[in-house]
Amino acid sequence: MAWLAVLVSVLAGAANPLQSATNGELNKQLQQPVWAGIVVYASGLLGMLIIQVFARQSPPWDQAGGVSWWAWMGGLISIGSTIAGLTMVQKLGAGIFTSLSVTSSLLVSVLLDHFGLLGLKQHPASLGRVVGCALLVAGVWLVGRS
Repeated sequence: MAWLAVLVSVLAGAANPLQSATNGELNKQLQQPVWAGIVVYASGLLGMLIIQVFARQSPPWDQAGGVSWWAWMGGLISIGSTIAGLTMVQKLGAGIFTSLSVTSSLLVSVLLDHFGLLGLKQHPASLGRVVGCALLVAGVWLVGRS
């Protein structure tokens, strides 16, 4: 099953530049990032509702009251990255935008793991992880120079 987790993670990563590019094109054609964002989230909601038809999960009303306040913020936080993709990918190009977003994602992820923040299991920032982050920063610089 570990290979399936890796495959799904790779596909999710591959989807990032595709999502940014399609969202950027939508914004370019609509010329209104807020409305483009509304369309993005409406289509995402429709997709989740279709998945729910097959998943048939009952709403977890009895567990909702015990959820940490910050755990509800994922959708709000994603608005920032969605608006950034809508407006910046056309200006920067998919390569720079994706390299910047992936590198910053990994840097924040290593910090979250190191300190065990937001309910994550603690994974120390080893030398290998720090070097990996530094190599990504160098990669952003190299991609940006072209």
